[in-house]
Amino acid sequence: MEKSSPSMTGGTREAPVNISPAVAANAEGDEIEVLESTDVLAIAPEEVQWKSLFDKFDPENSGFISTERFRDLLATHGSELDPHKLEVLLALADGNSDGKICYQDFVNLMSNKRSNSFRRAILQGSRQLKGCSLRDEVGLGLSQRLVRHVAYETLPREVDRKWYFDSYTYCPPPWFILAITMAEVAVFIYYGIQLDRLVLQVSSPSFLKSPLPYHPQLRAQAWRYFSYIFMHTGIEHLSLNMAMQLLVGVPLEMVHGALRIGLVYVCGALAGSLAVSVTDMTAPVVGSSGGVYALVSAHLANVVMNWSGMKCQFKMFRMAMALVCMSVEFGRAVWLRFYPPAFPPCPNPSFVAHLGGVAVGLTLGVVVLQNYEQRLQEQSLFWIFFCVYTLFVLCAVFWNIFAYSLLDVRIPPAP
Repeated sequence: MEKSSPSMTGGTREAPVNISPAVAANAEGDEIEVLESTDVLAIAPEEVQWKSLFDKFDPENSGFISTERFRDLLATHGSELDPHKLEVLLALADGNSDGKICYQDFVNLMSNKRSNSFRRAILQGSRQLKGCSLRDEVGLGLSQRLVRHVAYETLPREVDRKWYFDSYTYCPPPWFILAITMAEVAVFIYYGIQLDRLVLQVSSPSFLKSPLPYHPQLRAQAWRYFSYIFMHTGIEHLSLNMAMQLLVGVPLEMVHGALRIGLVYVCGALAGSLAVSVTDMTAPVVGSSGGVYALVSAHLANVVMNWSGMKCQFKMFRMAMALVCMSVEFGRAVWLRFYPPAFPPCPNPSFVAHLGGVAVGLTLGVVVLQNYEQRLQEQSLFWIFFCVYTLFVLCAVFWNIFAYSLLDVRIPPAP
């Protein structure tokens, strides 16, 4: 094991690799170590194409290429790169005070897996992607202005905002939140016609006869732990949830993708129904508040944690308005829970699902939003919160199987 370059700080650690001496950099970019070719670790398939190109300009197998050779590489192969990647590579070269380019930074860029050390290199570069703030861009079309607005709404770092602005293509569109919202509206209209009422639909004795709401007597029907999000107690319930879901969920999905936002939303919805089954054992559940509150609370927490970096306008006022909307919806749910029910043996829907969503948003959701363009599986906090969430789900499942009989809970009959 050779020691790190004198120009870099920190000690050395061992790491296996199957290539001739290459370079590994930690997440903070503080350590560089040369790895021996005698150790064995397969190169990721997506890195193979870049390894052969890098080796061509690194005949000494040092794990670095000089800035001059790097510029030769760009001159030779620049036509094969999209303009954005070419611009970022040049910024990386300009920002490297040692006159060398690290193999790992090269791969991180070419495979779209940027590390904190790569961000630091870009931030230190004299060009910093385009050398000016996104707010100074002129002549943008409507769609570009929308993307820029979303970037400033959700991302705290200018380098991330530029990266997102240059790389976003609307393909795929933010389909998850839109699909969930349209399904909720369709279900509401269907039951509005069937029950012949739009306001306080829950006041109809037939409201809970749908196969969608969660009901403690029917808790063995597993789909109800999620399908309850498509039912709402009335237009006042749907309107508040839909407004928060679209205003917060769509921009977040445009930035972080359907998979990550869907993960937070589904986990929040599932946590909401399970929390009700544990703490409010006789009450049913309806409404998408569990998923919505997971997204909104995660976003608000992310804004607070990155307050100085968030450049969205009227931050304080908009955060206050979001908290007011959440409080109004939660207050409505608490009032309705203790309002005389239309089907007396069964209480009105519970409000505890809101709290389950908030808990998911402040834990799992914050980790997802904090790690833009980073692999979640490489974040220790993600695994900690995911394991805690999984443990909660398992405990709630066992609670639903055994606790009702052990505690002799009087469950109201199914409608």
